[in-house]
Amino acid sequence: MDNMLNIALPKGRLGEKAYALFERSGFECPSIKENNRKLIFENEDCGVRYFWVKPSDVSIYVERGAADIGVVGKDILLEYEPDVYELLDLRMGKCRMAVAAKKDFHDDRRRTLTVATKFSHIAQTYYAALGRDIDIIHLNGSIELAPILGLSDVIVDIVETGTTLKENDLLPMETIVPISARLIANKAAFKFKNAQIETIAKRMQALLEE
Repeated sequence: MDNMLNIALPKGRLGEKAYALFERSGFECPSIKENNRKLIFENEDCGVRYFWVKPSDVSIYVERGAADIGVVGKDILLEYEPDVYELLDLRMGKCRMAVAAKKDFHDDRRRTLTVATKFSHIAQTYYAALGRDIDIIHLNGSIELAPILGLSDVIVDIVETGTTLKENDLLPMETIVPISARLIANKAAFKFKNAQIETIAKRMQALLEE
């Protein structure tokens, strides 16, 4: 059992795209494509065991050793700073972390800026570097509502196309950092299962450079 490589994949479109890359790298697991509610899938011939988890939980499974490697958005790594190795930029799930506000917003630096976000750490770090005094309101969803209802001046959130912002009369003001999916590894697993992990990473790298 122990020589199997445990791989945490984020549920949803990103996880499916990531699995396709593992498959093309020679680590397929046909049962993962069956239409069922199972969460764990194994292929002993390839020595891999995949499981689906909530995207924001991937890094927790990897950091704590329940998974040897996993696929996670750079936003999660920046927000939670898990103690893992970041092996590869998978160049998928591309978007950006941005500051957005109502079209007529002007920043009055004489007063504290109110920022609504679910990425409190990223927002704090960004504004601290600018020397800007902020008050963070941590929200878990529908962040766009905050400036519309006067709860905040700006929001810090992930922007893919910007359509949701536009539909709510908001504009992206500044890009904080580009985001994409990363291959991460548990530090102990990277030592003890190094050959398997390095093989996957190298094959993926080669596919990404084709």
